[in-house]
Amino acid sequence: MHPAFSVIFLTTLIGVGQGMFIAIYTGQSYAVMNLVSLQNSTGFYGTGSLIALVFLVGGLIASFFHLGRPERAWRSAAQWRTSWLSREVIFLPAVMGLIFIYGVMHYFNWDLVLFGHDSGTQINLSLLIGGLGVLLAFGLYISTGMIYACIKFLQEWASPLTVINYTLLGMASGFTLTAAFSTFSAPKLVGFYATGAIVITLLALFSRSASLLRNHRLKPKSTLQSAIGIRHPKIKQTAMGFMSGSMNTRDFFHHQKEIVIRSMKWIFLILTFMLPVIMLWIGIYKPESGLLIVAFITQYVGLIAERWFFFAQANHPQNLYYQTT
Repeated sequence: MHPAFSVIFLTTLIGVGQGMFIAIYTGQSYAVMNLVSLQNSTGFYGTGSLIALVFLVGGLIASFFHLGRPERAWRSAAQWRTSWLSREVIFLPAVMGLIFIYGVMHYFNWDLVLFGHDSGTQINLSLLIGGLGVLLAFGLYISTGMIYACIKFLQEWASPLTVINYTLLGMASGFTLTAAFSTFSAPKLVGFYATGAIVITLLALFSRSASLLRNHRLKPKSTLQSAIGIRHPKIKQTAMGFMSGSMNTRDFFHHQKEIVIRSMKWIFLILTFMLPVIMLWIGIYKPESGLLIVAFITQYVGLIAERWFFFAQANHPQNLYYQTT
């Protein structure tokens, strides 16, 4: 498939935003259970949520560059009963709305205590709103991944690993960004978030490696014979049947040499997993904002390469007919 950069930025940016919000909310939840220290409402929970919202807005803006008629984008939500794309379109603004409410409540200290316990534990309204936001964020991860996993004739995508990878990679980048952000507003939580980012990144490495191994072993269900309807055992196609390109040759093939594909795989493995884990590990013992910011930037660049590879690796069956020239 041809990687569209609008979709690449859409999926990676909203993945970071969702992951950061989940990380912020996890910190608040742990603080309620006295597992980590409670942080400044405005400086950490409020500002952090608004940063996550900026990434989600960036992803939303990127999505419009993929639409032929942006003014009709609202119609994409009409088929929510059967379309994962429609569900994604519904989940995204819902998540953004809840994050906005959650962030504003913390930023302006408008939170309400719903009930408390003699031990000092308090359940605030923001905790419930944030919890609903987290549930919808996971729904958004699933919807985004299922847009591709439900396409059965693209064998590289048609796997539960697609959904798992979208979720874990988004959360890994979000936790890495939160670790960098915490060096400014919550220094005591740097180790907590850096450790979480390492664990999730390693889980993502395991699941992404599993998908790479699976895809390497795939055997095409279609052949050149079945593509053109001729059963002769020896067929050699020398032309596509027309002199110029078309949508079929532009949108369903990446037009890159095999060495580019192989190189991109190792680039994203190094940038998304190996280098960030090393920098995060160092950041646990030497919490420096510069190092953790570099870790996030490195990982995000790796995610762009990973998502490009994800699309380019998918081999549309129509390429058997048009070949790859």
